[in-house]
Amino acid sequence: MKKIAIFCGASIGFKSIYAEQARALGAFLSKKNIGIIFGGGKFGMMGAIADAMLEAKAEVIGVIPDFLKLEEIEHTGITKMITTENMSDRKMIISKMVDGYIALPGGFGTLDEVMEVLTLGQLHIEQKPIAFLNTNGFFNPLIAQFDLMVQEGFLKKENRDMVLIQEDIEMLYKMMEDYQHPKVSKLVNTVASK
Repeated sequence: MKKIAIFCGASIGFKSIYAEQARALGAFLSKKNIGIIFGGGKFGMMGAIADAMLEAKAEVIGVIPDFLKLEEIEHTGITKMITTENMSDRKMIISKMVDGYIALPGGFGTLDEVMEVLTLGQLHIEQKPIAFLNTNGFFNPLIAQFDLMVQEGFLKKENRDMVLIQEDIEMLYKMMEDYQHPKVSKLVNTVASK
């Protein structure tokens, strides 16, 4: 892997462990000579990982919609900033540039981005590893929801297994390296069993 998309919050959260893990991930990826593509912000989790990678002289590319490109929000110290017209263009550009995805703790925007790539993976449009760095068990309720979707017949187990989740950075990266995209139909049973 040469470039990984990072989906994460523009907020830092209430616990210091979130920013600490974002910085640790940045340091780890830098040592592996992997660049990141991210939302282009200088605050929160985005700023934490970007700054850690810049300190290590790693490549950091931001992709930011024009309406968010404000001096108070935009990270001006990164390797390159790409401006898009809208959020949809941002996602398409990121998708074309990366070899995989890592979601860190965040809010609605983070969930929107990672859910879209999971959906594209289920449809076999994307076939790249999609990982969740589960800092402080942040994603446990979401993973429980995915498991419920399988249990209730709304998601195939093979598609649920596309979700790579781990609290340890090195183990998560190994899972991404070993990832094999599932070869299953995108459709779940369309007729309920009687």
